[in-house]
Amino acid sequence: MVELADPDPAANPLGLVEALVDGGDMDCGSGLLLLITRAMRRLEPGQLLGVRSAQVSVVTDLPAWAELTGHEVATAVAESAGGPWWFAVRKAGRAAQTDTVFSRGERTPVGRRLWIYTNFDCNLACVYCCAESSPKAAARRFGTDLATAVCGEFVAQGGREVFFTGGEPFMHPELGAVVAAAAGLDRTVLTNAMIFSKGRRRETLERLDRDVVLQISLDSATPDLHDRQRGAGSWSRAVEGIELARSLGFRVRVAATLYDEDPKGVEELHRRLDDAGIASGDRVIRPVAREGFAATGVRVTLENLEPEPTLTADGAWWHPVAVTNPRLRIADAPLPLAEVFGVVRDTLAVQDAAARSGREVFRCA
Repeated sequence: MVELADPDPAANPLGLVEALVDGGDMDCGSGLLLLITRAMRRLEPGQLLGVRSAQVSVVTDLPAWAELTGHEVATAVAESAGGPWWFAVRKAGRAAQTDTVFSRGERTPVGRRLWIYTNFDCNLACVYCCAESSPKAAARRFGTDLATAVCGEFVAQGGREVFFTGGEPFMHPELGAVVAAAAGLDRTVLTNAMIFSKGRRRETLERLDRDVVLQISLDSATPDLHDRQRGAGSWSRAVEGIELARSLGFRVRVAATLYDEDPKGVEELHRRLDDAGIASGDRVIRPVAREGFAATGVRVTLENLEPEPTLTADGAWWHPVAVTNPRLRIADAPLPLAEVFGVVRDTLAVQDAAARSGREVFRCA
């Protein structure tokens, strides 16, 4: 085995890495992980360690180790079907990071909160949409009768809050009735606020109970970033939607979605929201999840993501950011809700009984 401290990016298929470890035919249990761990200690958070291995078991074991330690396998390349294999592993930055622009949350007891995708069609096609929503997406609407049945069972089990998301919920022709099915619960509707100013959708908006919270997407203080991520002209219409909703007496929560830490940009956004009268507790800054349309972002798995059971017209899922991920599907139907919650609780019980690597709450609201 050889450890190259000053790798030549032209000499390996990974390109530029800070250090390169050649494990030969060692597997992870026979010393390779010690070699990698020693090399990792010399790197700064975010830097890349190159790993070369001729042992096929490393293809499975190295990503599993990275998952447990919080590191990330950024690139994996095979020279041939039989190896050797090259990996670029990014050192975790969480331990060294004392502050972040992203909102943090706490574990929500299973059964207290429920997410419902009212539909999947949307007037926008945001570049990072975890649900793969767009004007061309199939609607997959959550029916009023189904909402009534779900919310009735949810209340009977002691549920407290429901979040309605999409797609764009205001494209659902029966949104008012779907939201009304959850009367008595804390209700929030997530919207881009672009299409409810006129016509039938304006009527739906005005008929909503004023205890319904509207969570409106606004990614930046000025149009540049927001429009780049969501589409030209969307920022100004979102701002108009915020103003309209507040003028009608709704409590408005604002959610921004970012690919990267951007302290300056977030500070500017907070100043704008201060001026707009949005309470500090009604602001969410969240990272992009590497799901749906997003090719980059935070990687979410069953092991590192706190559950927030989510229903669609055709199934139940571990979390609202994961409704396009078949590995995070809980059930093939949204009911019975007791079974959905039961699966989640049983899974948590097994995970909590094992050595825990520490899940991170991905706050969506």
